[in-house]
Amino acid sequence: MPVESGSSAASRQAKQKRKSHSLSIRRTNSTEQERTGLQREMLEGQDSKLPLSLRSNLLDLFGQIEREFENLYIENIELRREIETLNDRLTAEGQTIDGGDLTKGALKTKASHSTSQLSQKLKTTYKASTSKIVSSFKATTSRAVCQLVKEYAGHRDGIWDLSVTRTQPVVLGTASADHSAMLWSIETGKCLLKYVGHAGSGLSALSTASGDQTAHIWRYMVQLPTPQPVADISQPPCDDDIDFSDKDEADGDGEGPNECPSIRMASTTLRSHQGVVIAADWLVGGKQVVTASWDRAANLYDVETSELVHSLTGHDQELTHCCTHPTQRLVVTSSRDTTFRLWDFRDPSIHSVNVFQGHTDTVTSAVFTVGDNVVSGSDDRTVKVWDLKNMRSPIATIRTDSAVNRISVSVSQRIIALPHDNRQVRLFDMSGVRLARLPHSNRQGHRRMVCCSAWCEDNSSCNLFSCGFDRQAIGWNINIPALLQEK
Repeated sequence: MPVESGSSAASRQAKQKRKSHSLSIRRTNSTEQERTGLQREMLEGQDSKLPLSLRSNLLDLFGQIEREFENLYIENIELRREIETLNDRLTAEGQTIDGGDLTKGALKTKASHSTSQLSQKLKTTYKASTSKIVSSFKATTSRAVCQLVKEYAGHRDGIWDLSVTRTQPVVLGTASADHSAMLWSIETGKCLLKYVGHAGSGLSALSTASGDQTAHIWRYMVQLPTPQPVADISQPPCDDDIDFSDKDEADGDGEGPNECPSIRMASTTLRSHQGVVIAADWLVGGKQVVTASWDRAANLYDVETSELVHSLTGHDQELTHCCTHPTQRLVVTSSRDTTFRLWDFRDPSIHSVNVFQGHTDTVTSAVFTVGDNVVSGSDDRTVKVWDLKNMRSPIATIRTDSAVNRISVSVSQRIIALPHDNRQVRLFDMSGVRLARLPHSNRQGHRRMVCCSAWCEDNSSCNLFSCGFDRQAIGWNINIPALLQEK
């Protein structure tokens, strides 16, 4: 009488399970049809403003989603059972070694061990895949502690840009659509100086770029006020989804919470662009400034003589941002043509340019990090981390649910701050792992689109700033656990 081998028996058992599984699915589908018919009858008796056809279509779609998840769930259960059965059988076979044939037993044990490893690998992969499905329905656990510390209010219109000085005294600068730029005391939140020399919207802070097709450099001397104890304005946890974007602020004509001195004349005016100057930044050394314009060019100027040193052309559409490397003579420009370009001025005789392609919509900003990385943000709702030595593909990609505006990267903590059109500010590490979302409720946070973010490495109370079209800038304290920093 022929004896059925263990492998064939296991195969037959698996087929029987699949057959019973298919039968159970058919019964489930039949039950679903009966339940769907019952729900349709219930819908006809309910009051709703939606048309019956639309409600019926929605019901069908949700029913399909439920069936897909049910089938996936049943399939995963059967797969787990098969893996456990295989592991038990392999373990039993590995223990029955023929003592008379050591070589055969060794080979059998080795084969059993390797097969068990493969089974364990499949099991681990299965658990990881199902964990991803489950974790996608759970809220991301914040590993960074974020607290609102100070609000800087005084502009009469939305704030396009803000930045923090790299030298002492450390102050915050903001540029607004109200044609002005302001300097603020970080500790007290008071306005120290106001510049009103532009005829157009201020689009870049400190060295100011404007819609009047010029960039202005203005010198200032400020006396920082004595810091006062910081009041704890943090609020208890509340609903982050409360929408108050339509709540307009009072359109008062006052200068804000305090009066501050103003200046109207720039020490240097840079003229060469034929369109709106959208951004400006200082090249390392402080003797040259680079500007980006809607005329599709970036210009490099000598500050002392106001002369144009280089005109950086090549973009096919308007520029959106420019940024300089903190320690090297490198410039990166971003554009509406879905690319950003790296300009190298380290060798005076050779000015090379590299083009980075990878976004599908406007690149809103691209900034340097410490080392050989560039981080770019786009209206295609992604942020990409690039290695300057390999331009063909990004080393990390962050996908979000809203367009990304002017991003910033913390030098010390290597954290990327993402300001969004949907009033959110999110924090990610350089590998693309989400760390936190800044508090956003009816009591604190931005009420309109967040345009820009900037880190401050030299301040213990406020180390991140954000601004938006709600006419205010906000100072945050971001605290990252030590274990996360060591990662």
